[in-house]
Amino acid sequence: MSDTAVSAAATVIDGKAFAQGLRGRVAAAVEALKRDHGLTPGLAVVLVGEDPASQVYVRSKGKQTVEAGMNSYEHRLPETASQDTLLAKVAELNADPAVHGILVQLPLPPQIDAQTVIAAIDPNKDVDGFHVTNAGRLMTGATGAAAPLVPCTPLGCLMLLKHHLGSLSGLDAVVVGRSNIVGKPMGQLLLAESCTVTIAHSRTRDLPAVCRGADILVAAVGRPEMIRGDWVKPGATVIDVGINRIDAGGGKTRLVGDVAFDEAAAVAGAITPVPGGVGPMTIACLLANTVTAACRAQGLTPPELDAG
Repeated sequence: MSDTAVSAAATVIDGKAFAQGLRGRVAAAVEALKRDHGLTPGLAVVLVGEDPASQVYVRSKGKQTVEAGMNSYEHRLPETASQDTLLAKVAELNADPAVHGILVQLPLPPQIDAQTVIAAIDPNKDVDGFHVTNAGRLMTGATGAAAPLVPCTPLGCLMLLKHHLGSLSGLDAVVVGRSNIVGKPMGQLLLAESCTVTIAHSRTRDLPAVCRGADILVAAVGRPEMIRGDWVKPGATVIDVGINRIDAGGGKTRLVGDVAFDEAAAVAGAITPVPGGVGPMTIACLLANTVTAACRAQGLTPPELDAG
């Protein structure tokens, strides 16, 4: 295990190392699909506009897709593109048999409704896992060919938890945050692992006390260092999904999570750092989802990729 010791007690869960291993397993699976079935998974990413952070992210996705041996298709539309133009591009990709995964990079310009676009993506190519069909499949515990494509960030969190803890059965889990992208699907994934799950949020009464009851604490609220050390149960496993840029003085900034890392690390049994924790897992899980989608499109059993 590549986790390293920190502070008084906590183990730092090395998401960067786990993601590297996952990408290696994806590449091996892709090589086997090419060799045995003549199948090369293809991921199409659509970027609308010139958002700098989105451009960096899309470049990284394209690079890692190619490194894994998959086909990468990048489609760029101008900031002024209409919703109908984007929907036409999605329809074209839905119909393309060489494309197994479709990702429309968010955020979108104000003239385009993101939910309408997400709803237009073929659920079987929705490698972001945001389509209502995939959300419903996750909620109902669908398996086999009907199993959902799971949102990449919570999927990565679950992989890190299982790698570190093994079985999660019977553990008390608290997810702070109720977004459709992280909080809600994270709760469903933990429930499927037989955890007792609480989804907490800004209206939760006595949030620190709720957090202190958690064996597993997942922070996904987008507020810098909101969760303090005295909110953490001694020995708990803390997964910090937040990525927040704050003032570091002297005109510089630094990245922090939703958890006050040094405080929490003195109490927790294990914790993910920011950066280097959950972040690297997101694209690695995107690649894994694309392999899964490609296999299902050909009636093949997807490989098990989550074992560390």
